[in-house]
Amino acid sequence: MARIMIVDDAMFMRATLKKILTGGGHEVVAEADNGVTAVENYDALKPELVFMDITMPQKDGIGALTDIMGKYPDARIVMCSALGQESKVREAIEIGAQEYIVKPFTPDKILDVVKRIIS
Repeated sequence: MARIMIVDDAMFMRATLKKILTGGGHEVVAEADNGVTAVENYDALKPELVFMDITMPQKDGIGALTDIMGKYPDARIVMCSALGQESKVREAIEIGAQEYIVKPFTPDKILDVVKRIIS
């Protein structure tokens, strides 16, 4: 079981990911709808894994990833992207994201990513 934070400005996406993760036996310790809240939640809770959307208001996923990786180089973050965001995904991997998933995703893909990164 992993302690996971979900960061996405779309409530539907957060709910979908939460259902998949809790159904897979994981604990969702926090949710955030923007990068500012994501960084604050990470500081407070130090989740084992973060699923982070790239495009969000206030601070996007790249900005939040940069802030978190700057303080916590061992943070494990999976970026969630839409098709057509390849350059942002490459940038995220260079900054330190472990992996990325492309929306829409399947429950199996999400749980496989968690298993691969946490084990």
